[in-house]
Amino acid sequence: METEIEKIIEVDSTVKSVTPMKLYNPNGMDFKTDHRMKSIELTDEYTRIDFIFRSSMIYTNGGWIQMERDAYIQPKGSTTKYRLVKAIGIPIAPIKHYFKQQGEFHTYTLIFPALPTATRCIDIIEKQAPGDYFNFYNVDYSKWMTVPHALDIPRKNN
Repeated sequence: METEIEKIIEVDSTVKSVTPMKLYNPNGMDFKTDHRMKSIELTDEYTRIDFIFRSSMIYTNGGWIQMERDAYIQPKGSTTKYRLVKAIGIPIAPIKHYFKQQGEFHTYTLIFPALPTATRCIDIIEKQAPGDYFNFYNVDYSKWMTVPHALDIPRKNN
């Protein structure tokens, strides 16, 4: 007779976890939207937000994009601003990324300090001023999915 013994693993609660919690926006793959959030990754060390942008159909060459150095995220109901730490795939103003054609897709990532763990809704602010800035208000990611989007699933060569 075999006996199965459950092995208990001890966890040191004093060690901070840096295992990311990545949440995927259910509307992140809506190709009708020109600028959308694909996902948010939350750890004890940082907040990472991935975006998908489609260049303008108004301009012959698709226009350009850039990010303001003073961009921030802010939990709803809080006055604390978490300033941009790093931008990946999008230049910081005044440098611009110029598109080659209309309808071109471009992905970029913004890294911010870690949010408080109870945060479920944020504003993402590039700049509070008249003009065309990448501002997203009332981003409630509490119901986003943990199932990855097709773009994030590694594929094997057949």
